[in-house]
Amino acid sequence: METKLKIEGMHCVSCESLITNALKQVPGVTDATVSFVSSEATVVSKEGQAHPDKYITAVQSTGYNAYLLTEAETANTEERYFKRQAIQVFLSALFTLPLLIQMFFDFKGITLIPLGVQFVLASIVQLGFGWRFYVGSYLALKRFTGNMDLLIGLGTTAAYLFSTIVFLFRLPLHVYFEASATIITLVLLGRLLEMRTKRRASGAIRELLKLQPKMARVKRDGEWQEVAVEELQVGDLFQVRPGEKVPIDGEVVEGSSHVDEGMLTGESKPIRKEAGMKLYGATQNQEGAIVGRAIAIGHDTALAAIIRLVEEAQSSRAPIQKLADQISAIFVPTVVFIALVTFFAWWGFSHDFTSALINSVAVLVIACPCALGMATPTVIMVSTGLGAKNGILVKNAEAIQLAEKLDIIAIDKTGTLTEGKPVVTDAQPESCLKIAASLEENSEHPIAQAIAQGFSGEKESITDFKAISGKGVVGMVLGKKHYLGSIKWTEERGFSIDRAVVTPLEEAKKTVVVLSDDEKILGYLAVADKIRTNSQEGVSRIRALGIETVMLTGDNKETAQAIAREAKIDSFRAEILPSDKAEVVEQLKAGKKRVGMVGDGINDAPALASADVGFAMRTGSDIAIEASDITLMTNDLRSVADAIYLSKATFRKVRQNLFFAFIYNIVGIPVAAFGLLNPMIAGAAMAASSITVVSNALLLKRWRKK
Repeated sequence: METKLKIEGMHCVSCESLITNALKQVPGVTDATVSFVSSEATVVSKEGQAHPDKYITAVQSTGYNAYLLTEAETANTEERYFKRQAIQVFLSALFTLPLLIQMFFDFKGITLIPLGVQFVLASIVQLGFGWRFYVGSYLALKRFTGNMDLLIGLGTTAAYLFSTIVFLFRLPLHVYFEASATIITLVLLGRLLEMRTKRRASGAIRELLKLQPKMARVKRDGEWQEVAVEELQVGDLFQVRPGEKVPIDGEVVEGSSHVDEGMLTGESKPIRKEAGMKLYGATQNQEGAIVGRAIAIGHDTALAAIIRLVEEAQSSRAPIQKLADQISAIFVPTVVFIALVTFFAWWGFSHDFTSALINSVAVLVIACPCALGMATPTVIMVSTGLGAKNGILVKNAEAIQLAEKLDIIAIDKTGTLTEGKPVVTDAQPESCLKIAASLEENSEHPIAQAIAQGFSGEKESITDFKAISGKGVVGMVLGKKHYLGSIKWTEERGFSIDRAVVTPLEEAKKTVVVLSDDEKILGYLAVADKIRTNSQEGVSRIRALGIETVMLTGDNKETAQAIAREAKIDSFRAEILPSDKAEVVEQLKAGKKRVGMVGDGINDAPALASADVGFAMRTGSDIAIEASDITLMTNDLRSVADAIYLSKATFRKVRQNLFFAFIYNIVGIPVAAFGLLNPMIAGAAMAASSITVVSNALLLKRWRKK
């Protein structure tokens, strides 16, 4: 059972691990994940053992606040929290400003503000606005860990205590009240700006929620009434007038119109809707009035499913993040050690206690694990939200990372490469169509449905019906056993195929099935399934990425070859049983090849799960979607290329961010240790590093589908 919490006050990756460990210690909790970037926690507990109050208490024990609210309340609470932080930054800056002014007069030897006043102002900032750093440090140390609060607390306290001792004992030394106060103010300002930038990065879910209409026109007691969408029930009739949004998932029962489903598919092309066709909540009705019947509400709607997938993807971790996590785990103690070495080295060689102190403070302040911890998750958050807007739903961060590294993409033929709506084109002799249609009446395979619908007259009754996966069907018709299936299966049963009939049909890219009884072949039926309009372009775009394409089909080699040639696919695997698709994917993975699989049917699910990255078409089966890593909201192979392009753009940003984060600390810490950095400048640089990483992630929003 999952419980989601919103957390206030997180400001570095160390906070994330601190809260995670606290939540995992709550009785009944089986797992807990915390996202520093989204400031959210997901707690998994045993069925019937969810205790939100205990989770909130656990979070509070680490020095942070947590709450359970609806999305709207969360947005309001976040806004109030942001305003409180802004006020604190303003007041801290107000008390710090006189100290900075005095610093400039110090260069001329003028005391504008008495030392006692400086002490009071610095104390207000240090012990008032900076108190959070002491609380955070204490709670971290209590759990035998370190965080950003500890570094800031140590650095500013050292400067503040040194200056206080100089003031109280009237020592003939310079004070650094302005340094401690300015560092605290700059860090608080940096966190405020970081919070604002993070909210922009995590805005995808808020934007998706805004798409849902608040009210619906529903038929109650024979009259149309305006009711809240939350009050709708499955089976309710609702009306959508021109220009209005569809309130909930349903099906058309009256009227016709065009509906813009761009929020689902990323394509703005309106879709014609008539009686019996499906409607999706939050899509935009165009010119006609329609009446629909609600078929899914609440968490069962397509929009809710999209939001869930985006939330899961944003809270997941990409493999590339492991390195940053490992470094962050030892970051704080390493920095404290370097600061101590800096202090004693300077004091030992220069015999100048003041310089030694200031340089060690600069080391503590310049070090920033935040940028390192935010480098990957901020980009993943922007990327998954961007994908959702463009009809590409990513289930986890690992999938988006692996997608850019694919070597081969296996593509299912029926319903993926082709329309999935085959029709009977030939029946030789025509009399065999009635028996074939009768046999296929209860089969769900697309070819079976085409044969069943290819005969409009009254069908014969069937007994002892049996479907043999990947081969065909068998049943009693008119008191005699009949078989309808593939050429290969027919040959396996000892019959000789008439190639004069079959070869021309196969060369015309038609799938041939054979009707027979126990004694002889009774006839041949040809079924054709058109290649989708955009399949050729989709395949070409995938190949342009340097990825090999392979078509998987149960058709015989001749038909498969003709279709592969038309679609410009590199190679194909023909006569494959549905149960063997996963095995073929494993064979393609030989030699450490990374393989993607594109499919839409139930029989594609094992192969989708077996692939390094599974791409499922949204109009496919729920099982295929569940087994896949990336769901494409359109039946368009071009979306596969779009997903890979998005993956490449995403991890360009990730690598840039990791470079910025590493180079910042690699350069900044030694510069501070060698005495080349003022602590106040170090504080500003530390705040700027986090903002730079998040801002760079936001640049990904400029990505557009090809």
